[in-house]
Order: sequence, then structure tokens, then C-alpha cells
Amino acid sequence: MLTKFETKSNRVKGLSFHSKRPWILASLHSGVIQLWDYRMGTLIDRFDEHDGPVRGVHFHQSQPLFVSGGDDYKIKVWNYKLHRCLFTLLGHLDYIRTVQFHHENPWIVSASDDQTIRIWNWQSRTCISVLTGHNHYVMCALFHPKEDLVVSASLDQTVRVWDIGSLKKKTVSPADDILRLSQMNADFFGGVDAVVKYVLEGHDRGVNWASFHPTLPLIVSGADDRQVKIWRMNDAKAWEVDTLRGHMNNVSCVLFHSRQDIIVSNSEDKSIRVWDATKRTGLQTFRREHDRFWILGCHPEMNLLAAGHDSGMIVFKLERERPAFSVSGDSLYFVKDRFLRFYEYSSQKDTQILPIRRPGSNSLNQGPRTLSYSPTENAILICSDVDGGSYELYIIPKESITRGDTVQDAKRGVGGSAVFVARNRFAVLEKSTNQVLVKNLKNEIVKKSALPVAADAIFYAGNLLCRAEDRVYIFDLQQRLVLGDLQASFVRYVVWSSDMESVALLSKHSIIIADKKLVHRCTLHETIRVKSGSWDDNGVFIYTTLTHIKYCLPNGDSGIIKTLDTPVYITKIFGNTIFCLDRDGKNRPIAIDSTEYIFKLSLLKKRYDHVMSMIRNSELCGQAMISYLQQKGFPEVALHFVKDERTRFNLALESGNIQIAVASAKEIDEKDHWYRLGVEALRQGNSGIVEYAYQRTKNFERLSFLYLITGNLDKLSKMMKIAEVKNDVMGQFHNALYLGDVQERIKILVNAGHLPLAYATAKTHGLNDIVEDLAEKLQGNIPNLPSRSSSLLIPPTPVLCGGDWPLLRVMKGIFEGGLDNVGKGGNEEYEDAGDADWGEDLDIVDVENTQNGDISMALDDEGAPEEENEEGGWDLEDLELPADVETPKAATKAFTVPTVGMPVSQIWVQKSSLAAEHAAAGNFETAMRLLNRQLGIKNFTPLKSLFIDLHMGSHSYLRCFSASPVISLAIERGWSESASPNVRAPPALVFNFSQLEEKLKASYKATTTGKFTEALRLFLTILHTIPLIVVESRREVDEVKELIIIVKEYVLGLQMELKRRELKNNPVRQQELAAYFTHCNLQQPHLRLALMNAMTVCYKAGNLITASNFARRLLETNPVLENQTKTARSVIQAAERNMKDSTELNYDFRNPFVVCGATYVPIYRGQKDVVCPYCNSHFVVSQEGQLCTVCDLAVFNRVWIPKKS
Repeated sequence: MLTKFETKSNRVKGLSFHSKRPWILASLHSGVIQLWDYRMGTLIDRFDEHDGPVRGVHFHQSQPLFVSGGDDYKIKVWNYKLHRCLFTLLGHLDYIRTVQFHHENPWIVSASDDQTIRIWNWQSRTCISVLTGHNHYVMCALFHPKEDLVVSASLDQTVRVWDIGSLKKKTVSPADDILRLSQMNADFFGGVDAVVKYVLEGHDRGVNWASFHPTLPLIVSGADDRQVKIWRMNDAKAWEVDTLRGHMNNVSCVLFHSRQDIIVSNSEDKSIRVWDATKRTGLQTFRREHDRFWILGCHPEMNLLAAGHDSGMIVFKLERERPAFSVSGDSLYFVKDRFLRFYEYSSQKDTQILPIRRPGSNSLNQGPRTLSYSPTENAILICSDVDGGSYELYIIPKESITRGDTVQDAKRGVGGSAVFVARNRFAVLEKSTNQVLVKNLKNEIVKKSALPVAADAIFYAGNLLCRAEDRVYIFDLQQRLVLGDLQASFVRYVVWSSDMESVALLSKHSIIIADKKLVHRCTLHETIRVKSGSWDDNGVFIYTTLTHIKYCLPNGDSGIIKTLDTPVYITKIFGNTIFCLDRDGKNRPIAIDSTEYIFKLSLLKKRYDHVMSMIRNSELCGQAMISYLQQKGFPEVALHFVKDERTRFNLALESGNIQIAVASAKEIDEKDHWYRLGVEALRQGNSGIVEYAYQRTKNFERLSFLYLITGNLDKLSKMMKIAEVKNDVMGQFHNALYLGDVQERIKILVNAGHLPLAYATAKTHGLNDIVEDLAEKLQGNIPNLPSRSSSLLIPPTPVLCGGDWPLLRVMKGIFEGGLDNVGKGGNEEYEDAGDADWGEDLDIVDVENTQNGDISMALDDEGAPEEENEEGGWDLEDLELPADVETPKAATKAFTVPTVGMPVSQIWVQKSSLAAEHAAAGNFETAMRLLNRQLGIKNFTPLKSLFIDLHMGSHSYLRCFSASPVISLAIERGWSESASPNVRAPPALVFNFSQLEEKLKASYKATTTGKFTEALRLFLTILHTIPLIVVESRREVDEVKELIIIVKEYVLGLQMELKRRELKNNPVRQQELAAYFTHCNLQQPHLRLALMNAMTVCYKAGNLITASNFARRLLETNPVLENQTKTARSVIQAAERNMKDSTELNYDFRNPFVVCGATYVPIYRGQKDVVCPYCNSHFVVSQEGQLCTVCDLAVFNRVWIPKKS
């Protein structure tokens, strides 16, 4: 059995596969119906309107419907797209056992404990026939897949076959009046729609299930007499063919496999049995330890089965469907239907070569698993699971053999794997001795080599590639050395490139790309199972999953090439054609479009001439391609694929192409885009574009500030007049402040009614005439001003007035001028304005005497005649710039602003959710937030030095010249020269798990020698370092969790021991702390020392019973030191002579407890406590909200109530 999917739930009573999608319905005894995607392993939906167990469920073959029947006597028809029940069919008077849709007609058949079978029309929502005849519960009723028959099984020990042909004729409109008349007579005189055709009697107990064969006139049934019976029928009669015995309890379900000549049954004896339908013998049995099986389901088109049991369901296959094959040059050798076949790629000719031996056993899954070919000797090695793993060696004859010819006797042997390693030598893995046996073509052992690491499979790699439990390694058979190894989860298939320079290691859900020395390049993870793969001529790995053909570039980038209807296995790739084998062993050429991954590969390898050629000639488009180019730092390339103006605008800003950005902004003409254009132009120092953008958005405040910093005082004074016309007091005041015009500021303050401020301004700047006039107006309310020397608030004059700021002179980009300019129209428009002076684009006329006029007058050219507007009022909302103000032109000289890259530390922070990598990037705040959210840590004082060490350790610093600043360089983890400069690896970290192991050993040593203060310091260091450790595998995660528990126990114990030594005058408390120390989870030598210590303290205090308890526990550890054993036995003897405790302790060794980490008192089972979210130390409830005294990091604030045991 090959289990594909498994669920844990309530008892599953009904199952149904969807005919097209990878879905399965499971109806539960709890009343819930679950819809699962068995390929992804996810729960899609759940339906829970039934009251009580749901025993039957079935998908419609073509409509988005399924039907269910339950113990509430209801049949419900559901639409899974609408996620609701459409209607309910009522009529049955007892539990409904099964429901099923008809494959053609709009019918549902249902079986019930009311001893009837009902056929319903789900379109008219009515019952169209009731089949009566059984005199006990009807356990099952199913339509025949092709004919007008229904089979039913009942606890009355019979199987009945019903003919529903009349019912079908009744539902079809009669073609003539005579047929219509006969039908009316039949209805009037009580015609029967369904009649019993056969009654099959032979079971001794109630029958639980019966089902038809998909094509043959056979029926199979299973009953409470523990037997499976096969029945044959013809037009006249039906009879029992054979009985299959083997189940040890009631047979709950049985059916024919849809694609193989086998019968599958399951039973309440907790087993699934597979039977040969032809030989009528048992093939295989699969058992569960605790779960009874209730239902079976068979996929209508695929080789999939499902079984429901007491605690869930399993989806499984009985045999592997992947053909064994080997590629050699232009040829493919593969096994199909017990024959070795040869396929030539160039002619696409398929030839049968020779038959291969059939396995002697009757068990399943004994077919060929792998195939290895030696082209020089024309020899084939075929490995299978026969006899626990064996191989067969065939020499291919020059002429093909037909079925009538005699078969050559293959050379056979036992071995886990076998593969050719030389022209006439092959290697066989002997698992029992962990040796590789090298044999010649006579099947004689030539050489033996012991493997350094236990391996369970071997593959060809020039030498040998061996698969161990969690890694693969290359073993040289000549030198008997390991040439390279790589950590990898269970590798199923190994695919080498044609030049043997690259290898792909295929696991169930991942692909690892490495070089010939197993140096890791990249890892790719898939949610759907990886099935096969092959390298193309460009060094791109093409692979298939269950649903897609995909590609993987050398840097780990991947994408989808094509969607698959059925899984295929890639054998060879020629250009844009993929040759593959399907599950039926047929060779299929599949044409693909390789443009996308070739384009990405060219970018990766910096073949920019190929990139430019593909841009000109290919139809590359789509958001995925655009986002990829952005991600890889080529927004200027992405710009040439985009026609959407908004996307073009964003890409133009990102690549610094102001010309295209201006053209797109004019097309979009939205305030936000003009604002962003102004920001980018300001960053580049292109003041003309900035001014133009501010004009288009009528952003007068920013425009005024721009004139200030560029020193354009003429336009700044005109902006002040515009503000006055607009009645914008603050704008007018700011402009006056920028200009240093004190009298204008005083005038504005007076008009606004701020006379004291106007007085202070005039007095400060020595304008005595104005001061006297304002003093009269203030009438004695004159403010007191400090007597200080004052100066005008005038901004300094800019160094460079007008024009653009100087730009950095850089080389042209790699694509500059080589690509067709998409924004050509925009550029021609700018060429017309080539001689324009940037400082004169917004020529603001004198508006000194403008009154009641449109503000647009202020923005007209000087030569334009002024228009009079006699209609009073301000029309400030319709400010329009004149049409003849030409758009400024971006600088076209050899100045190009380089694209600012993102700092490496920022990339680390964006890509990672690990606190250690955030600390390494120097972003301590987010690191602390992550630790608080993930581990509940709130006290970061102990981690300060570790944060600094991480940050300093992940950077290096270079000084080029004495006068230049120090350059900081980021140090990346796993960096190699072949890595892409555009892909940043995570930071190198100064802390790792192996360091903690060394510290743990040092801590153990300090504890053994009694240096408790030093040991406590080392253990706390480990506890503080663990949150900043990055682990690479699931096994290391478990080890880190285990390490936290170990260290926590030692910290708590050592704290109690040091506390005990401080209490000189409290012998009772000393005994308690010594006793509690023995209940910490310590290593065996330290536990013996703690028990010895507690025994000594209690014995000296006169608590002999307690001391004897510690002595017995000490003897149970089998101490290696003779004096410990002798002392313990002496204490027990002394206690037996005087069984008493002189003082009462708060210690009950019979009642399990944990020790509070703050108060050092026992918390017995059943008492409430609070737990540290990081180290899992326990505390009494009164400590809630306090800082954990064990780890000194986290705050516990949740009360945990233990469950009753």
C-alpha cells in the first residue's frame, strides 16, 4: 500500500472521489461532511446540517453537486460551489445507509433501514420509485455503471438485482400514440417500474455490501459471515462463482478495482484485503492496530482507493505507476507489461526487445523499480522489491524477441540497489552488511567495499552516490573515500546533467541542485509531489509535479511551463520538446515554450545581447515577468514590456527614467502621480521637472520653497502676490519670510489683526515710523520686548541659482540605446522644447494691481493680453495653466543618475522573520518585537551584548584612505563565487548550535566539580543564546527544544542549591531545597550527587524516613562508586531500625509535583500554576505577571489549569 493522504477525524462512514478534481468527500459519524484536497492535503470545506451520523455521500459525475444521506432520515443535495444545501428529499422512515447519483439520468438511489430502496429524480425533487422486497435493513444500493440495473444488499442475507428498464422507458417521452397508450394502461392498472431480476442467496449472515464489476457481468458481496462472494449473471440467471475467505470479522465493504483485475475488501477485523479476481486468491493484507474499517471508495478514472476507519480515512494506491526507465544517448529503455522496450527519440519508434521474468510471489508492488543500462555491453540491470530487494541482469540480444520465443535465463541476485559503475561492472548494495559488492557480467563478485555511513540505496554518479538516512554522499570505490556529502531529506531520484557537472536530487516535496562534488547550489520546495525531472541543453532543470511541468534556474528561481492533465515522467529534453512516459508506459512528446526561462537565464548569466534580441522578437509579457525583472534589479528592462501607463510610470520612477515618467504622468494626469514625479525629479536634482510637476498640481507652497532653494527671488516675489490674490494669508506670510521682506510681513500681520506681533516685528527691525503708528493703535497695550540686537531673517543666497543641480556622470546603462524606445512620442515632444530655459517656464506677471480677476491671469505669458472679468468674485477652484506652457525636457546629456540599491541589512530584515537575522542587520527594535511575539520575551537587558555581537559579527569594516570614511561590508551565510550578485543570502551569525553543545559540556563539567556559580552562569548563557540561534532542519529544532528543557532544569536546581547554602540557620528549609533539587531532570551522575546530598542533609537533621527514600532512589540509579552504594545501604539500615522524621517538611515524594521557580515550593498535580512561555518553568499563581526568575527573559501572564488525570 502506498499511502498518499491520511486524515484524523471522527469515524468515517461514507466516501466519494470527484471524477475530475483531486477531491474526496468523507461523511462522518459525528454528522459532518468534509471536503478534502488529497493532493494538497488540505481541508477545503465542511458541511454540517445533518442531525446525526451521515452514512452515505456521493459526487455527481458532471454537475457541481453531491448527495448525502444520514440517520435523520433525510437526503440532502448540496452545491459545493455555493457552499450550501440546495434541497432535502424526505420519504424514508429510518436510517439512510447509502446514496448514489445515476451516471446518466437525473436519479438518486438510496438504501434505508426502513427495508426499502428509493429512486429519486433530483431535478423534479420527487421520489419516482420505491423498491420493496427486502425484509430487513437494506445496507447498500448501487446503480450499474452501464446497464439499467440496481444491486442491493440487506441484513436478510440476500443480494438482489433489480431491473429498472421500465422506469427508464417511463421517463422518456413515447415516440407514438400506441406506446403512449400502453404506458397509460400500465400506469392505470398498476404497472411496476422496477422488478427483482435475481435474488442471490448464499451468505449465512446479513450482507453489508454488494457492487457491480465495471465491465463484466460480475457482482461481489461481503457479509457478516466474514466471507466475500463472487457472483456471475446472464440474461436468465445469476449464480455464485466462488467464496473468498480470510477476514476474521464482519466484512463491511467490498468492490472491484476500476483499472485492475482485483477485488478490495475491508472489515471490522481492522484489515484491508486485496484479492486476485481471476485466481480468487489473497494477494495482500494491510492492517491497522486500533481502527475498524467501514467503507471503501474507488476513483472512477485513476488508480486510487480510499478507506474510512474509526479515526479517519486514508487515500492510497496498491502499486507504483512510475515505469522503470534508463536513457542512453538517443535511446530509451523502459519496462512495460513485463516486457523490456526500446524507444528511439529521433524516429519516435517503440520496439519490444525481450520479456522479463514475472515475480514468483503473488504479492503486489513487485514490479521493476529501477533500470540501469550499459551501452557498451548492451546489458540491462532491473531492480525490484521481490524477496526484499533483488536484481536481474539481462544481455539484450541483437534481434528483438517475440512472445513465442524462448526467454534467456537472467542472472539474478539479492540486493537493495544495483547500478552499473563501469563498462562491464555493476555495484550491488548489501544492506545487511552495509557493503557494496562490485560484480562482473557473469554475476561474480570482483570486489567488496564497506561503506563509511549506513546506506539504503545507491545511484550512479561516475563513482557511487549513496543515500543515507538524512544525507547523500559520493563514495569512490577505488580509493574507498567519501568525495563529498550533502544533507538532504529522503532522496528518491537522482538526475545528472549530460556533462555530469550538475545533479538534481529529487525528494517527495523538494529538489536540491548541487554540483558534481555535492556542493549545494539551491533548494526548491513544492507543495505538490515532485515526480520526475531532466536537464535541458542550457543547464536548466525541467521537472514535473502531479499537475505541472516547471523549470528551475541555477540560482533557484522557478516557474511554470505547462499544466498537466495527468502525471508524466520526463525522460529526455530536445530543444522545445519534452519526451516523457505516462503511467500507461506510452512515450509522449510534449512541445513547450521555453522563452520565459531562457530569458531569465540570459539575465542571470548576463548575456545581455540575448536579452535584447528576445525583447525585440518575443512576446514576453505578464505581471509575473514584470515583477521578476523588478525583483532582480532590471526595472528598465521591464519598462519595455508594459503598455499600462500606471505600471510604466512606476517602473520609470524605479529605473530613474524621468522622460518616460513625465510622458506617463501626462497621460494619467493625477495629482498623486505628479507629486511622486516631483519627488523623484527633486532627488535627481532636475529642478525644471520639479517646477513643472508642482505647476500641474498647483502646489504653490512647494513651488515657493523650490524658488527659495534655487535662489529664484523674482518668481518667489510673484508667488507672494499670487498668495495675496488668493487671500492665502499663511502662504503670503511664508513668501515674505523667504524674501526677507519685513514691511510686507508687518502689513500682513496688521491686516490679519495681529497688532502686537506686527509691533514686535517693526520694533525688532528698527522701523520706528511704523512702530509709532502701531503704538497709537494699541492704545497702551504695548508688549514688553527684550533689548537685544536683531538681524533680518533672510535665508542665505544659494550657491547655484537656477538650472539643474550637477549630476553624477556615469556610464550608460547596458540597455541604453539598444532597445526600441517605447516612449518615443514623449521624447519628440521634449525635443521641441530643447532650447527652453528652465528658469522661464512659469513666467509670473506683475499682479500688483490685479483685482477680482481669475488667478490664471497670474500664470499667463507676459506677451498674452490681459482679459477683464467684470463678474465679481474669486474663481479659485478652476485654476488652469496655459496650454502653451511647454513641458520641460529632462536632461539629455551624458548624465545618468545611478539606481540606488537597497542596503543589505534592509534586505535581511524584509526577507526574514528570525530575530537573530534582524539583530545581525542592526534592527534591534524589530528583533525585540519578534522575540516578544514568538517567545513572550520582555526583558532584553541580558540579550544586549548578544545583539551587539550578532551585529558586529555579521559585518566587516574596510578603510580605504585615512581621510575616507570606514566602509561597512555585510558578511553573508553560505556565500560562494557562483552566487548571483542580485540575490542576497542571509547574514552570517556568530552563534550556532554546535557552540551551545560545547558550552553544555563545560556546564556539566562545572556541575560535576561543584562549581555551582560558574555552572549557573554557563547554563544561563545557553538559555539566553538559544533565542538567537538559527537551525536548518527539523531535527535541530527538536534538539533546541530539548536543550531548553535540559538547561531550565539545571538552572532551577542550581539556584535552589545556591539558595540552600545561604540558609545557615534554617535546617528545615535546607532539607526542603535539597529534596526539591532531586526532582529536577538531571543527568544520571548529577542526579546521584543530588540524591547523595539530600540524603546526607536529611540524615544529619534526623529525618531518617526521608533520607531512606533518597537512599533507595540512589540505589535504583546503579551508582558506579562503591562508597555511594555503601553509604546508601547504611542509611536504609539505620532508618529501618528507627523509622521516624524529627521535623515535618513541605515535601511529599509520593505526589508528583513541579517546583515553583520563584518561591521554590512544590506545585502538586491538580493545582493551578502559571508557565513561562519561553523556558516552560512553572510558578505559583501569585507570581503571575512577574519576570521569570529562571530564564530572566519572559513574563508569564496566563494561568494554566491542568486537566484531570
